[in-house]
Amino acid sequence: MWVPLRRDKRGIESQLATNYLAQFQLTARLWPTLKKGDGAKVINVSSQGHQFAPFNFDDPNFLHRKYETLAAYGQSKTAVNLFSLELDNRGKAHNVRTYSLHPGSIHGTELGREASVELFQKMGFFDEEGNIKPEVVASLKTIPQGAATTVWAATSPLLYNLGGVYCEDVEVAEINHEQTFSAGVKLYSLDENHAKRLWKLSEEMTGIVFDVD
Repeated sequence: MWVPLRRDKRGIESQLATNYLAQFQLTARLWPTLKKGDGAKVINVSSQGHQFAPFNFDDPNFLHRKYETLAAYGQSKTAVNLFSLELDNRGKAHNVRTYSLHPGSIHGTELGREASVELFQKMGFFDEEGNIKPEVVASLKTIPQGAATTVWAATSPLLYNLGGVYCEDVEVAEINHEQTFSAGVKLYSLDENHAKRLWKLSEEMTGIVFDVD
């Protein structure tokens, strides 16, 4: 699915907040096969970045407000969590369970190659001089470590009767009630009513009627 891009003031193209719709569309197309899987699981990679913003239903694509990179990123990851929750609610009758997860901050990828120093400073990863903070370096995972939660969510017997949850560090995450960017999941990204509302909006935006039955 084509997702529109917006250029920021540095000329870098940034995906709009609805970029999660690729996951929605792919899962919808795979759904007939997933139902035949007799215990299939859908694992959606989200991010701790969902804590940057809840989903804005009034202006999901920043058409009527100033585009802000972290808010857009956070909104898209919140959408992943909400989609996973509603897909699990709808799919468990067919023995299909769904999970979202934060893989961690991974060393050795090029995920941030286009990001500015200012953006990393805003996220709290770099100090005022533009150097990565020692505590951030200490928290970085290797690529295999970054894959661990995904593999665990897909295979662990501990999750056989549980779905719709957000996982991190090879376990189900706790609710984060803090005002700071830290471990855990925000309640707004596990809101049942918002999850249902997002499902309807996703169908409207993609033109796909995702009927799990």
